[in-house]
Amino acid sequence: MNIIKQLNPRLFWDTNPDNLDPEKSRRLIIERVFSLGSMDEINLLLRHYGRDVITKDITRVNYLDPKSLNFAAKLLDIPRSSFKCYKRRQSQIQHWNS
Repeated sequence: MNIIKQLNPRLFWDTNPDNLDPEKSRRLIIERVFSLGSMDEINLLLRHYGRDVITKDITRVNYLDPKSLNFAAKLLDIPRSSFKCYKRRQSQIQHWNS
């Protein structure tokens, strides 16, 4: 069964979910579910793709909000420093708040 049909269509608000291929669009699907999805949808991804594939893909996404990043790191038991989005954020110059 197509995993995309089992996910809430609101996750793909900017694209037509019918045009997504579960393998070719895997990183987008994983990113959206971890950012906006429910725990049931995350568990669905884990069953469909497996922990290793999800770990590989989610550590390569360009952006995760801090809450989603921390959640993914804890759930998958990997350090935040392994995430591309964490490294990018750390390399940006931080201005002092006044």
